Amino acid sequence: MEVLSVVRRRFAAAGALVAAAALVLSGCANQSGSGPAQTSAAPAPAQPNNAVLPAGDGQGKCAPGTSIAYVGTLAGQNAALGQAIANATELAVNQHNQANAGCKVTLVKADSGGTPDTAVGPTQAVINNQAVLGIVGLPFSGESKAVGPALNAAGLVNITPSATNPGLTKNGWTNFFRGLGNDAVQGPAAAKWMQGKFNPQKICVIKDDSDYGIGLATAVSQALGPQVASCQGDVKTNQKEFSATVGQVQQAAPQAIFYAGYYTEAAPLIQQLRDAGVQTPFVAPDGVKDEQFVVNAAGSANGSFLTCPCVPQEGFTAFTQAYQQAYNTPPQTYSAEAYDATTILLQGIDKGANSRPALLNFVRSYNGQGLTKKFQWQPNGELTDTPVYVYRVDGDKIVTDSPISG
Repeated sequence: MEVLSVVRRRFAAAGALVAAAALVLSGCANQSGSGPAQTSAAPAPAQPNNAVLPAGDGQGKCAPGTSIAYVGTLAGQNAALGQAIANATELAVNQHNQANAGCKVTLVKADSGGTPDTAVGPTQAVINNQAVLGIVGLPFSGESKAVGPALNAAGLVNITPSATNPGLTKNGWTNFFRGLGNDAVQGPAAAKWMQGKFNPQKICVIKDDSDYGIGLATAVSQALGPQVASCQGDVKTNQKEFSATVGQVQQAAPQAIFYAGYYTEAAPLIQQLRDAGVQTPFVAPDGVKDEQFVVNAAGSANGSFLTCPCVPQEGFTAFTQAYQQAYNTPPQTYSAEAYDATTILLQGIDKGANSRPALLNFVRSYNGQGLTKKFQWQPNGELTDTPVYVYRVDGDKIVTDSPISG
């Protein structure tokens, strides 16, 4: 993922729902209708019994001032995803420090601004801080690409909980590790799910102009094949008016729409589609899986589906309760993945990895269970375990629908 929402808002925690929804949906544009009919659901995944947690064994030892960093967006435009990741990172550090009197790790927060242009300076400041042994971040693909060479040259281990562009692990970097499946995993999984759900003859694949949107749209289109993905549309970052795209969808009359981009543009797009009478099923990825999509779409998002290489968090009871208590809001997209990434860095420090090279080597050889998945990396920094889920908008909530891979 590359860029997400503006402001955190409270909304009701999603119910424990992990089953496929029964659909009563039209397969073409310009037909009136409501969202999908629902069926009963099985529980979300529970916390694994062997999950490694931040507290560890309480015997950690480290020098005063030992630090890790969160580098990512924190304030202003497109900050909601970053704040959810930063909060989870902070929660893990606080829990670790409460349990480990001999190792009080300092968390450094650096606001990247969320864009390639604004991320370079704050990231370089973290690189220059020799007390920082590793970072959780950067959240977005574009900024990760921009600062990757400098982080790699510094040998500073970098675990991203949310950047999904597949090209990030093809740069020869030895310090970069992805804490989730990339878009080469999410794209085919989304395509397979749409084919099974809608039996489409045609799907309109609409993308924004970000590295994330372009890469994901390519992966989805390739998996669907040119005949099914014959309708292709483009929008711009910060675009507000979508009459041309709406007209394109109306003319194509697809059985589904896949939007590869972020909620900022997805919300007015789906609102304008629905206002024009287009009730075609709307599917979007993790870049849209944010409560602000639902808020900004003002009722038009109901019935939409959202794919994400993130695991439902409602079954992780202790984590969810601790996050809610600390931040007065439920954990959001990629909070649990950030919590796991932070835990891995803290485990390394507790086990004596007290330098950048030592912590990098610890992560490189890591093999352990987290809340969200088993963490073990291939030599290129991609995980061996990459689950993908479908979520859906049910009224004013985003709830779990079903697992589709992993």
